[in-house]
Amino acid sequence: MNRRLLTILLMAFVIASACGFLVWRLVGKQLNATKPVPATRVVAAASDIKLGSVLTKDNLSTIEITGALPKGVLLRPENAIGRGVISDLYAGEPILESRLAAVGSGGGLAATIPQGMRAAAVKVDEVVGVAGFATPGMRVDVIISGNPPGDPARNEATGVLTKTLLQNIQVLSAGQDIQKDAEGKPHPVQVVNLLVTPEDAETLSLASNQTKIQLVLRNPLDTAVNKVPGTAMSQLFADQAPPKVVHVAAKKAPKPPPAFSIEVINGNKRSETKFGTPGGTQ
Repeated sequence: MNRRLLTILLMAFVIASACGFLVWRLVGKQLNATKPVPATRVVAAASDIKLGSVLTKDNLSTIEITGALPKGVLLRPENAIGRGVISDLYAGEPILESRLAAVGSGGGLAATIPQGMRAAAVKVDEVVGVAGFATPGMRVDVIISGNPPGDPARNEATGVLTKTLLQNIQVLSAGQDIQKDAEGKPHPVQVVNLLVTPEDAETLSLASNQTKIQLVLRNPLDTAVNKVPGTAMSQLFADQAPPKVVHVAAKKAPKPPPAFSIEVINGNKRSETKFGTPGGTQ
């Protein structure tokens, strides 16, 4: 056989093999891409569910999730029924273990309190409650104002003192009750419940009885605790010059005009006459 022809046939075989291999890889990828990925059915919220609610069968539905499942997602409805919701759930949202209270703890505000923490109620009005913006989940600072115990003379000199008592405190509930009445309407209340440690709960209770409390709203992403020295009423006017006092001098009574006298000598007789005319001389 001609060597040239043999070389051409060998090259054609190599090229055909390479093309066949590429076509096989491409077809294989397409087949793998169209292969169905198994889906898993998980428990989800059938409607919007408010914080503090106790889940019932009517609150639950199921949805299918393709691929990897979220951590802690519930697969069986019976694992969610009877448990309290510790954060708002929305319709169609998969229900996670971290969004529910522990089994047997029930619902309401108590179920939302983590282990080792306390819910301290602070009585406020609309202004003290940051005009209604202190909603559940927000972070606030607690400021107190009053006269500290001690020397009355010192308190009179400094005036009312203001101090930042607690910082970066989470609001559990505010502006309305966590439960609803028979008509489904929230109960308006003048109380803000704060999530604090047992030590801070004692401090807050004492401050509520002895001072005036103000809540200051802060950015939830700002978790820094700053050293604040406090402010006294006298410091608010420290940069103002004291008012000028004008002293009016009392008018002195005019001095009497100097008196003068005239002496008359007549022979051996002398006589003297005094006059009170101003400017006179002796």
